[in-house]
Amino acid sequence: QVQLVESGGGLVEAGDSLRLSCAASGRTFASYASGWFRQAPGKERQFVAATSRSGGTTYYANFVKGRFTISRDNAKNTVYLQMNSLKPDDTAVYYCAFRDGGPADIAGRFDYWGQGTQVTVSS
Repeated sequence: QVQLVESGGGLVEAGDSLRLSCAASGRTFASYASGWFRQAPGKERQFVAATSRSGGTTYYANFVKGRFTISRDNAKNTVYLQMNSLKPDDTAVYYCAFRDGGPADIAGRFDYWGQGTQVTVSS
């Protein structure tokens, strides 16, 4: 069983940066691929980024390429999402997710989810 806790969200202006963190419990952190998803009001949950167990392979949604970076520190049991050049369209609740397997971009393939952290970008 893995428990995930996100932090780092907040209210920022367009063009600002934020770094989200996802702290995981359990001693098998390195066994799971991880990902970030987001959900805006009235919209479906949307893939943002994913990384392999080692962090050596990463995947991004087209709309965040060049602006967001996913990384993980297996020694600290933490996954990060560095978000730069934020836009109002990035406003959403951001969720961290883990899966027992390789990285994926479909929410249904993830086994564990955090409670989410709100990111609001004003224009």
